[in-house]
Amino acid sequence: MRICLLVPSVYGMRGDVRSAINLAGELALRHEVEILSVRRHKDRPFFPVEPGVRLSWAVDARPGVRHLLPQGQIRTEVALWRRLRALRADVLITTRPGLGVQAARHAPRETVRIAREWGRPPVPGPIRRFYPRLNAVVAATETGRQEWERLLDGEVPVHLIPDALPAGPWPRSRMDNRIVAAGGRWVPVKAYDRLIRAFAAIADKRPDWRLRLYGGGPEEKRLRALVAGLNLHNHVYFMGTTPDLTGEFAKASIVAVTSRAEVLGMTVIEAMASGVPVVGFDSSRGPGEFVADGRSGVLVPEGEDEIEAYAAALLALIDDERRRRKLAAGALAAAAAYEAPAVAERWEKLIASASVRP
Repeated sequence: MRICLLVPSVYGMRGDVRSAINLAGELALRHEVEILSVRRHKDRPFFPVEPGVRLSWAVDARPGVRHLLPQGQIRTEVALWRRLRALRADVLITTRPGLGVQAARHAPRETVRIAREWGRPPVPGPIRRFYPRLNAVVAATETGRQEWERLLDGEVPVHLIPDALPAGPWPRSRMDNRIVAAGGRWVPVKAYDRLIRAFAAIADKRPDWRLRLYGGGPEEKRLRALVAGLNLHNHVYFMGTTPDLTGEFAKASIVAVTSRAEVLGMTVIEAMASGVPVVGFDSSRGPGEFVADGRSGVLVPEGEDEIEAYAAALLALIDDERRRRKLAAGALAAAAAYEAPAVAERWEKLIASASVRP
């Protein structure tokens, strides 16, 4: 079977890109798999891609590459339209609402077209108009599945399939390092400032513990200034980007997640796969989609005095090694649901049951 995954850019450092690459690698063991990137702006993807997965792109946006059409949205749309019209795949899986709309409009009708969704669509009008042409929509969380079902009102089947972890075996934490880790894009919704402020209280009480921040993004300058302002330069370390976040988490004893919405839960499930408990906020569409409070991690209520409450939860876990190890075992058990073979099998069953809609 020929399967194509359509992504905005396979060369970026995003959770949805990581998820698509993980799924593609597992499916490529049994099928012909291609990742079609709308744009190519680097020579190599940030995350490693299995050799059996073919990479292609609609627009080569690397410096120095010449094009007939001027750079911009029109060039991208024309190039994508041409690729979709000429697509020779049995299955097309899109990874953004805008790409789902384009697939519904332009991909061959004989191709099984499935939209993989994480968040809510920014503009629901085109979704309601064109998504009924698709064979299915697949959400990554139960909350997402319910939202898409309400939006589409039975016009297209909506399924739940979680994200896939990288191919195992995964490194496992020994739970003896005095390290709290966090990772992902440094953008406002991830709220790393909340974590840094909470860790200031930890540094005062347990100065032998360290916070390692992995990633990069537009918030870096502000976060570094916050660390300097709180005099945490000996306690908080900016570790840069890494394609192996699971391996880095395995060096920690706690993974901290302070995002206001964790629609893309790759950070959380990679932490669990490393056998590390997660401490997160119990927010709407937050880590609670993946973490069971008291079994695989700790969830802290948002609201008044939330930073103090989060610091207290971290400190309690730091001081209770037995509880940390118990939660770590629960996290490792929970990660089994995200193993690539199990996730890919669910996709294969869905594809087999899907039929081209009129």
